Amino acid sequence: MKRAILSDIHANLAAFEAVLADVEASGVEEIYCLGDVIGYGPDPRECIQKARSFKVNLLGNHEEAVLFGAIGFNPKAKIAIDWTREQLNLESRPQEENRDLWNFIGGLDKEHRDGEFLYVHGSPRDPTREYIFKQDFKDRKKMDAVFAAPIGFKWKVCFAGHTHHPGIFVEQHPHSFIDPSEVEYRFEYAASPGRFLVNVGSVGQPRDGDWRASYVIVDADTIHFRRIEYDVQRTLRRFDETPALPEYLARRLQEGK
Repeated sequence: MKRAILSDIHANLAAFEAVLADVEASGVEEIYCLGDVIGYGPDPRECIQKARSFKVNLLGNHEEAVLFGAIGFNPKAKIAIDWTREQLNLESRPQEENRDLWNFIGGLDKEHRDGEFLYVHGSPRDPTREYIFKQDFKDRKKMDAVFAAPIGFKWKVCFAGHTHHPGIFVEQHPHSFIDPSEVEYRFEYAASPGRFLVNVGSVGQPRDGDWRASYVIVDADTIHFRRIEYDVQRTLRRFDETPALPEYLARRLQEGK
């Protein structure tokens, strides 16, 4: 079975639609989303509507912030969270539709377990909020704790997002990080010893210096990292039509940062 794993769409509808077209063309049977469908971008309602049909949707820190408050968010991100909350309460839209959007967000789980796979937004020990950055592979104490979580569940591969930077953290001493380009965007996890934390990157706001949308496709033995071009100008026009959102959030899309 081929499964697509997406994360961090961030209300970027043009990127989302391009990825979904690639997913369909690839013969994927299931789609899992690791959270942050909303936040930052100009089309939260439309992105939620498209994500609702996925087999699995998880809670990201931006959904959590919309529900409970943008604690610890930087000012620009907080502005986007407050604006997103307003968009989900539009008086110009049917109230039943608004309730459905809120019910979707409120019903999201923080993690999903499936055989030897664990799915989270942030990390195994803090599913919504903990960042695991590329350079963290050098922090043995942190990575040991990450690979030991959650207590009572021994996973082979954990899929996460949150940092918007795709790659593979390898459990070994010392720990290591594999950039997808180093393995030609194809990693045979089933034949590889040890365990792996796989960051799938971001659909709607990549931050690894590559502006293209990022996600992965998983089959019986291999993880395929996908980079998809999309009409970024379309998203920038949507930002122009939404002056309440900080311009900085639009500019960074062109740079992948």
